[in-house]
Amino acid sequence: MRVVVAMSGGVDSSAVAGLLAEAGHEVIGVTLQLYDHGAATGRKGACCAGQDIHDARRVADHLGIAHYVIDAEARFRAAVIADFANSYAAGETPVPCVRCNQSVKFADLLTLARDLGAERLATGHYVRRIDGPEGAELHRAADPARDQSWFLFATTRAQLEQTLFPLGGMTDKAAVRAQAGRLGLPVAAKPDSQDICFVPSGSYAEVVAKLRPDAVAPGKIVTLDGRVVGRHDGVARYTVGQAKRLGAAASEAGERRVVVALDAGRRRVVVGPPANGTSRVLLREVNWLTEPARRRCTVKLRARETPHPAEVVPTAEGAEVLLDTPSLAAPGQACVFYDGERVLGGGFIRARAPGR
Repeated sequence: MRVVVAMSGGVDSSAVAGLLAEAGHEVIGVTLQLYDHGAATGRKGACCAGQDIHDARRVADHLGIAHYVIDAEARFRAAVIADFANSYAAGETPVPCVRCNQSVKFADLLTLARDLGAERLATGHYVRRIDGPEGAELHRAADPARDQSWFLFATTRAQLEQTLFPLGGMTDKAAVRAQAGRLGLPVAAKPDSQDICFVPSGSYAEVVAKLRPDAVAPGKIVTLDGRVVGRHDGVARYTVGQAKRLGAAASEAGERRVVVALDAGRRRVVVGPPANGTSRVLLREVNWLTEPARRRCTVKLRARETPHPAEVVPTAEGAEVLLDTPSLAAPGQACVFYDGERVLGGGFIRARAPGR
């Protein structure tokens, strides 16, 4: 069949294009230019810009497949980078990779695939798509160390029906590189890209400051009862649970403190003693990959952690998650529901008042 492959220029998506072409499919490679390719030229660890676009074209030429570069810079800036800055300005800790997958990489590319007459969109994500009794299901990858299901919870059921993830069953990254080498792909040994592609310096605050200078405006560090114990250089530099950059406010009379809340409206960083977290997590923008229902399952509040036993309850605003064991829940991060290896859905963590 005709398949559009999202080619970032890395080894994973290149291997997908090669394997599908080898299997006899008509493969069309599409690379999205997501940000200024001039600024990214020659930079190590980039994605979808600069050298990566050239690498994707080299792979396509080697495989003898069609290849298109789509200028998605404006769309990426509005849907991902602006959301990233706005979330930090609101006192949240965003997950830009989820937003990118949710908007540019799936919604937009699937529309393009249909326009090109393709039956499927394939990506290099490490997840498995399994045909279940009620349609396509999203499952964790065979390699737990590479699993990206947490980042793809927002993929809709309709999108899953049209999507392929050929690497989901691979045992490890070495197996993918071996396939790329066997196919003679020029990127077989290329290093992995960094997680957040549009932060070349590694400083999130620098990116946020350009779009939302109010997010890096100085303010007060206060205790739960409102007592001022220090100053900060912007709420965008902090996240719930953080102990760094608190200065003298990090402890008092031998008692250690961490960030327990961010009051962006009043430019306040609220600190308190480390706690075991919360047992009740509220979610917004919930995407269900099964029928919404109150159920026992496991949840992940961060990408790289052991799932927590919990009960998920659908609500008018999204969902309420009742954790068996209290855990840290940072507003803006994702909470993803699992039934064993299957992803049931997930949403974004909502902020709550300290102590609630």
